[in-house]
Amino acid sequence: MKIPVPKLKAMIRYFATYTDPKLLGKTKLMKLFYFSDFNHVKQYASPITYDNYVNLEHGPIPSTIMNLVSVVETDLDLSILGDTISIETRDGSNMKRIVMKGKFTEEDKKYFNKTELKIMEEVAKKFKDSTGKNIEDISHKEAPWRTTKETENISYTLAAKDPDCLVDEEDIATILEITG
Repeated sequence: MKIPVPKLKAMIRYFATYTDPKLLGKTKLMKLFYFSDFNHVKQYASPITYDNYVNLEHGPIPSTIMNLVSVVETDLDLSILGDTISIETRDGSNMKRIVMKGKFTEEDKKYFNKTELKIMEEVAKKFKDSTGKNIEDISHKEAPWRTTKETENISYTLAAKDPDCLVDEEDIATILEITG
């Protein structure tokens, strides 16, 4: 993962601010990262976070980001995201709801370029009122998840296999090599 921690925190605040907070659980948050990264790849050949994605039963997840969010649950004092979010589980619910400790601000915008903000806005609008299950089901239709096996790493180049990709696999590979 190449995303600096302040940018990661700003991205989480963005999704918490511009999607329905009652529906923002860990699963949905991970899919918002997935769609932001892979939609940015599909249009501009580069991801936003550069995190390593893994195929899991509930869809693609950014492994480092997922681990950082999970530490909030298990040891808030050790978590680098503890000042940004907490995680709440309601009785009778499996949802691990993300609770924000602040909104996305004008100051947060400085961490993103115009294309990153554009993609994040599109993703937030599209999935604003989606449940974690709904966005998970949509992620299962994406080539990067469909063409890998459970626990396999998902290459950003697989985005080129989706019909909505505007760049080719070679361009994605070249950008990843240059920025790698």
